[in-house]
Amino acid sequence: MQIQVNTDKNISGHEALAQNVEDTLHQVLARFADHITRLEVHLSDEDSTSKTGTIDKRCLLEARLAGREPTAVSDLARTTEQAVTGAAHKMVSLLDSELGKLGRH
Repeated sequence: MQIQVNTDKNISGHEALAQNVEDTLHQVLARFADHITRLEVHLSDEDSTSKTGTIDKRCLLEARLAGREPTAVSDLARTTEQAVTGAAHKMVSLLDSELGKLGRH
């Protein structure tokens, strides 16, 4: 499972953030690793860095499954880490539903 992390200009895309995102996604989505060929993560700060304390960190998570159309979920949270975790859990629910219909997970 290949993971690509993208950030907007308001989020520092340093290596530690990318590694944290990858670790979280590998942990939460481990049972779907055989089905997911690539995950694209898009992190953004909806209100920029000028405001603090609001729920404005967004994680858009797009999964590309072998032989299927890409599927995406998103989550808003106070921190980038919370947004990634929230989106990952939403993806689990979505993949449970989609792959469960096919009897493949």
